[in-house]
Amino acid sequence: MILALICCFIIGYALIVFEHPLRLDKSVPALLMGALSWAIISLGDLDVVAHTHEVGQLEPVLLHHIGKIAEILLFLLGAMTIVEFVDLHKGFSVITDQIKTTSKRRMLWIMLGLAFFMSATLDNLASMIVLVSLLRKLVPLREERLWFVSLAIIGTNAGGAWSPIGDVTTTMLWIGKKVSSMGLIQDLVIPSIVCVVIPGLIGSFLPAFKGNISTPHTQSTPGQGSRLPTSKLILFAGLGGLLFVPVFKAITHLPPYMGIMFSLAIVWLISEFIQRRFEEEDETKNQLSIHHALSRIEMSSIIFFLGILSAVTALESVAVWSESGHQVGLLNLAAEKLNGSIPQTELVILILGVFSAIIDNVPLVAAAMGMFTHPMDDPLWHFIAYSAGTGGSMLVIGSAAGVAAMGLERINFIWYLRKISWLAAAGFLGGALIFLLHHPMS
Repeated sequence: MILALICCFIIGYALIVFEHPLRLDKSVPALLMGALSWAIISLGDLDVVAHTHEVGQLEPVLLHHIGKIAEILLFLLGAMTIVEFVDLHKGFSVITDQIKTTSKRRMLWIMLGLAFFMSATLDNLASMIVLVSLLRKLVPLREERLWFVSLAIIGTNAGGAWSPIGDVTTTMLWIGKKVSSMGLIQDLVIPSIVCVVIPGLIGSFLPAFKGNISTPHTQSTPGQGSRLPTSKLILFAGLGGLLFVPVFKAITHLPPYMGIMFSLAIVWLISEFIQRRFEEEDETKNQLSIHHALSRIEMSSIIFFLGILSAVTALESVAVWSESGHQVGLLNLAAEKLNGSIPQTELVILILGVFSAIIDNVPLVAAAMGMFTHPMDDPLWHFIAYSAGTGGSMLVIGSAAGVAAMGLERINFIWYLRKISWLAAAGFLGGALIFLLHHPMS
């Protein structure tokens, strides 16, 4: 039955990786994989390992994992609602309307800076959607815009890697008490900057970023008339709410999803006061409400995380015999084997970063959380956050930001592989080298 469980995971993973050729939403195989994995454990009457590393009963172990998954999903729901609400009120135009340059090189660095810091404050998926919308106004020709969007993927992923709320994987590590906010920022902000600066410097000398942006004479000033009277207020309220989450956690010692609930409540309260300015029959009232923001949330992503994390926890929980004669989780055994064959831990994590470009980094980090038992804020966890967060930039399908950009701008997989992957790899390895120089692990 262990073999059946592994086969279920591999087949489900393959269906997720090839979702575009198969024209099958990745949420479907993720849900099937998650449900069938636990069904195989139950039907096969397999032993399971609890979070205390002792063999336990199936139902309490499953309930524990579902609770941990729910923490992540609740946090994402709250954060996504706030971001969508800010977008409804065109709050991001307060930032983007300030960009006036037509120099390609200057625009490149502005985009990298925006991508880096915006994704650290929000998340890489929301940041990429905002950046693509901006670039469509500022860089009208698609052939030119693809380069900016592709470099923005690198900046967005690097920005999310050093922030506890910037990427799903760092959020997972944060909620799972593997990293702290300050520990993550202190150790990863410099490597993440290096990860962005290296591709930016190389890109500045490429022909694609020389000269000025081709702008049609008929184009109006970007962002003109796009703001609403409430744009600035909602932008500051939304960003302030997201930034307050780590502060709330530090003060109350409660999980981050409680902080995001508090922030969402404050933003919702502001929304209620704003709504009173409109007449009951005014259509604008409904379109600018939190209720409308909730309807815009991409629930398929939430469902995907539920399925994939459920499948990974099944592999983490199913008990197998180790060489020491004790029952351990399957992923813990895999970690022992991997560390035995590759003694250098840093090489193992670098390989994880490369794999995150091929497959989704969410299950990889979830697997790593089950593979290693290092204490909170150990350099290993920080290096995992960096590798999984930035390694996905090496392929366009390797991150949520890349997939979003691929869908919005129809970026060709082979084009990205030929033109951008080597830039992303240079940044990834450069940042990793900086990290390892400060935190050698072996």
